[in-house]
Amino acid sequence: MQKVLVAGATGYLGKFVVQEFKRQGYWVRALVRERSLHKLEEIGPFLEPAVKDQIDGVFVGEVTKPETLHGLCDGIDVVFSSIGITRQRDGVGFMDVDYQGNKNILDLAVDASVKKFIFVSVIKAPVIEDLVRPRELFVEELENSGLDHTIIRPTGFFSDMSEVLKMANSGRVYLIGEGKNRINLIHGADLAKVCVDAVGSQQYEIPVGGPVIYTHTEIGELAFSVLGKAPKITRIPAGLVNVVVKMVRPFSEHYYTLAAFFATAMQVDLVAPQGGTHTLKAFYEELSRELLEEGSQTTV
Repeated sequence: MQKVLVAGATGYLGKFVVQEFKRQGYWVRALVRERSLHKLEEIGPFLEPAVKDQIDGVFVGEVTKPETLHGLCDGIDVVFSSIGITRQRDGVGFMDVDYQGNKNILDLAVDASVKKFIFVSVIKAPVIEDLVRPRELFVEELENSGLDHTIIRPTGFFSDMSEVLKMANSGRVYLIGEGKNRINLIHGADLAKVCVDAVGSQQYEIPVGGPVIYTHTEIGELAFSVLGKAPKITRIPAGLVNVVVKMVRPFSEHYYTLAAFFATAMQVDLVAPQGGTHTLKAFYEELSRELLEEGSQTTV
């Protein structure tokens, strides 16, 4: 039985990856921060599964603190990492986590002579790449490591579009630009299968998206349709958004990078080879039930 380390096991994708590795017969070790241990027992905010019972070993450590990672890759055949940050915490930034945190894991993987390293970045797009430079710097490290590896490049997760459903539930969806750019996001379970299947793949990069291609306007309309509401969509001029995003930079490089990434992503086509079976419509339908339940609880 092959042994795998899952770094990022409490995240949206990481939980589905744990589930899929276990389904395919692997022994699974999860790298988890001590304060995040409880997340293994919980269904996530985007309906990702509780996975505590599917994990064979838990390693408690911090990717930004190499002294806590000794022995992390010992006895491991495959390393999977989707480590990255979306919120500022503990004063660390994208270079600290997306680059150096993954580099700390890679160094241990090299020392332990693991057979394969699988890393999740983002789909290649020239205007996007500069905004995820720390992850791409790590990709360069991985390519030069001598380890067999595969880079998974999804267009985006279904969870990324949960905010559109929340806006629709509040009565209005705001889009950047005309909303004509296209994207085929992918469900965590479908992407997890791509990641696990990559263990036996000879491909160094795998771009992947979901089964349906939408414009951003169609995603907004879909959200309203699922909720049974008439669509109310406001389009904000891209030029105005770009100016506002730049104004954020002097106050927070972290939030500037996040805002710039999402603003730019809505102004380009992000379409990859179509795969998977889960649809955004079905995801919205399931998530909408959670929203309605939350709403009924707050009115009691």
